[in-house]
Amino acid sequence: MVRTVGKFLAVFLLIFTLAGCTATANTTAGAEKFQIGILQWVEHSDFENSKLGFIEGLKESNLDDSRVDVEVLNAQGDAGTAQQIASKFVDGKKDLILAIGTTSTQAVYNLTKEIPIVFAAVTDPVKAGVVKNLENTGTNVTGVSNFTPPDEIFGLIEELFPEASNIGTIYNPGEVNSSVQVEKAKEICERDGLNLVVVPVSSSGEVPQAAQSLVGRIDVLYVPTDNTVVSSMEAVIKVTNSNKIPTVGSGKGQVDGGVLVAKGVDYFKMGIEAGKMAADILRGNKKPSDIPVLMPDNLAVSVNEDTAKVLGIKIPESLK
Repeated sequence: MVRTVGKFLAVFLLIFTLAGCTATANTTAGAEKFQIGILQWVEHSDFENSKLGFIEGLKESNLDDSRVDVEVLNAQGDAGTAQQIASKFVDGKKDLILAIGTTSTQAVYNLTKEIPIVFAAVTDPVKAGVVKNLENTGTNVTGVSNFTPPDEIFGLIEELFPEASNIGTIYNPGEVNSSVQVEKAKEICERDGLNLVVVPVSSSGEVPQAAQSLVGRIDVLYVPTDNTVVSSMEAVIKVTNSNKIPTVGSGKGQVDGGVLVAKGVDYFKMGIEAGKMAADILRGNKKPSDIPVLMPDNLAVSVNEDTAKVLGIKIPESLK
């Protein structure tokens, strides 16, 4: 079971442990435990589910609280904080680090090429520079991607809103994960004769104004897996719902945050797979470079019924 034992403020960090006690360098009752650090980029439901799934994956691999201590630290979307946390884990000689999100993974990989790193929710690990290829990573990194092909999302948009011609999106160009998706979205819109209206942001504070700037210019808002935007989803939905703009996203967590409909991965299940990878590595059965990156192959559609009512939109039962 996970328990909070401290809160991260500046250099004082938030700690969770599987054992329900303070994470230590070694033992309880003389038995050595594996020490795992989890660096989470930002706080939103998809990343929370990834973390919980990872812990479940460890348990399913018989690495329970008697065998593992886990320290969970959240960068709150700040690159400097992510760097501090990564440094703390590396200096503390963790046995393995779970990095949730692309920026978190990059921060850890930049500091160590020796400590095994497992990631969750990295859209394109090759472009992020943390693996050399997906089959044999060639680095101390492996993990589970959350890549949802924009073709799938735009197929959903065209099925639900065939008359829509102006598609809006908000994204942070500083996030490799969302840049990859927006570039692909541009190709799709050019191919299909759609107009993509792109509004870049550099921080979550800019997101509400970005959403407001799209009012009257778009028919549908496409939400990629962009952490800057998703962490401000409530502000986006307030604008879109009040202006009757449908939102189509890339994961269930976005739907939980108010997005009308989304297609994407199950982040809890993704975390479980990452946990099983970690167990193999900790037991010495495999090295990260021996474990292929796992790409999503079972995308699910989620619907927010409350948002559908606000917008007056009925989603076909066949899509649910």
